[in-house]
Amino acid sequence: MRITADERATIVAAARETWGPAAVVSLFGSRVDDLARGGDIDLLIDLPEAPTPARWVADRRSFVARLYRRLGERRIDVILGRPVAGVPASVLQSARRQALPLTAR
Repeated sequence: MRITADERATIVAAARETWGPAAVVSLFGSRVDDLARGGDIDLLIDLPEAPTPARWVADRRSFVARLYRRLGERRIDVILGRPVAGVPASVLQSARRQALPLTAR
């Protein structure tokens, strides 16, 4: 996993502030490959209840803003761990296959 312990703690704290303690955050994409270089931070968020689309957009924006303030501006992609409009099922399936949890389930 190519994020530091501080980055991991920052991501988890921002998720808890945004969605509460039941949110489960996982890393997927190029950052799960220890041999790769660079790449954005791809995060999969699992919530106990599905938010409305408007709530998801607002919460996602708030979460990413928190990360920008704490980690500096960098490319961060965040997807919800259940089907939503605009995210192909294949992307969600691929994320699930690679996902490394940053929080306990």
